[in-house]
Amino acid sequence: MTKAIKSITNPKLKLKILTQQEVKRLHDATLHIIENVGVRFPSQRALDIWAAHGANVDRESMIVRAKAELIEAALKKAPPVYPLAARDPGQDLFLDGNHVYVGTDGCGVEIIDIHTGQRRISSLKDVGEIARVADATEEVAFHWVALSAQDKPAETRGLHEVRAIWENSTKHVQTESIYNEREARAAVEMAALLVGGVDKLRERPVLSLMQCSAPPLGHDGGSLDAALVAAEYGLPTGFMTMSACMTTGPATLAGTLAVGNAEVIAATALLQLAYPGAPVFYAAAQTASDPRSGAYTGGGPEDFLFGAATNVLSDFYNIPLSMGSFATGAKEPNWQAGIENSLSTFMASIVMSDMLLGVGFLHGSRIWSYAEMMMDAEIFSIIHKVMQGIVVDDETLALEAIAAVGPGGNFLTQKHTRRHMRDLFLPQFMDRRPYNEWEARSDNARDWALDKARKVLAEHQPDPLDPQVSAEMAKIIASLEK
Repeated sequence: MTKAIKSITNPKLKLKILTQQEVKRLHDATLHIIENVGVRFPSQRALDIWAAHGANVDRESMIVRAKAELIEAALKKAPPVYPLAARDPGQDLFLDGNHVYVGTDGCGVEIIDIHTGQRRISSLKDVGEIARVADATEEVAFHWVALSAQDKPAETRGLHEVRAIWENSTKHVQTESIYNEREARAAVEMAALLVGGVDKLRERPVLSLMQCSAPPLGHDGGSLDAALVAAEYGLPTGFMTMSACMTTGPATLAGTLAVGNAEVIAATALLQLAYPGAPVFYAAAQTASDPRSGAYTGGGPEDFLFGAATNVLSDFYNIPLSMGSFATGAKEPNWQAGIENSLSTFMASIVMSDMLLGVGFLHGSRIWSYAEMMMDAEIFSIIHKVMQGIVVDDETLALEAIAAVGPGGNFLTQKHTRRHMRDLFLPQFMDRRPYNEWEARSDNARDWALDKARKVLAEHQPDPLDPQVSAEMAKIIASLEK
């Protein structure tokens, strides 16, 4: 299996979704919200940091109101470029604004079993097996912890998950399942085992943390404390807003953008006040609630627009972006999944979002599907090809080949064709068979995708994690469980 990683770089396609004036209005609205409405920070440590820097802190409600000058000055301390290190240095990812990387989605609670096809509760074994398939898939550049290890204790579940991924892959790990200070300090200790000490993590951050906000305009206390630990040791950290139009955000897209931006920017500023220069990223997965039921949709035109607009905001703040993509609301790999995942990923890619999340999930990030994972990887391959645009030079104009063939001929035997035929996209799961062959058989893209996942799971052996390192990680986890 190749250890290559596929990413979009130097794109020829561009999209302008917000004008500079509109971005400025969103930024000003965000600062107005933080200063006049406030954001809830239910963490004594976070409140102390805000108070020490002159913010208006209401200890009873835990709502912080901070002036625009404080927020803007803090954000300027965030580094615009840094790496996400991998267990294999050859798979390090560079967040420099000129790469789009794709990762699995995370924290699902059910899986469509790869062998039986039945939906069931997720386990730690699933976490490791998904990581092994992702390790062999070049479109997947990094891991989110895909599923919750529900057969492990809640207080150490996130640590078991991270260890399982490191045991099954050499790629970077980003977890959204570390929820408190004790767990975060243990995760730092585990990551340090891979790089030769805690002091080396700033150079090679093999782990990054993502925390969800509590919309509207709030955060989780344990997540804040965990993020502060990560920032202390130089592990890249981001806060993800999942504000939704009409429920946890206004019914309008601009209003929901402003609410989500206030959540993310306020927490990002907190980390910079505590640890200036700590690597941070913007994270977002806004959506719209269904007007008929108020339910989370996990797909639709609002998602596509949010995906593009949020990258413009992160560029304005000059920090990388981790953007929710894929993660269709469809219940199975079908036409809805194809439409939603293609458009959401294309919109986020064309504005060069640094990290895209969502490969492999159905039903709005609830149910894992190996078939969907493989088809999502193909969607990204298509977008990767599209983003390269059309190269026009002496070689690609092919004037010599055109002259050699002339009117009425064909190009199949030309050397030029042999040189470039592999440049053309060759799908794995799109059905290009003759009609009669298609009619005579009952298989389809979902079958082929599942067969590929089964083959990879049966045959791929990732570079093993040092058994001594794995054993030390197990001891760290066990110490917390005691």
